[in-house]
Amino acid sequence: MTIAYWTVLAAAVMPILLAGIAKGGGASFDNRRPRRWLAAQTGWRQRANWAQQNGYEAFPPFAAAVIIAHQLDASRTAIDTLALLFIACRILYSAFYIFDLQALRSLAWLAGFGCVIGLFITAIPSP
Repeated sequence: MTIAYWTVLAAAVMPILLAGIAKGGGASFDNRRPRRWLAAQTGWRQRANWAQQNGYEAFPPFAAAVIIAHQLDASRTAIDTLALLFIACRILYSAFYIFDLQALRSLAWLAGFGCVIGLFITAIPSP
């Protein structure tokens, strides 16, 4: 199992961790109606929930890019490096989102998306 494959698992788990951050420590948290409760939140809890949702949106193209790059025998070093950078960007993105640093958040998102594009580019066979 490659490092990049492990990062796919990490990317799948990150939104779940963000859900825990959004819900955690809230004395009023209603586990019978968690979506309603989260929809009513403001501030950092709301932003953590939004980061969670974005994590689910970012996951499919990343997972596909890692799998496709492996299938087309791209450089393993390049795949692992881009996948690790993607995870680092997602961690920064989430932190910037929670702390309401919108410009840095957008840069982190863009860098993460650049990693996904990079994974696809590394999979292009040499002529």
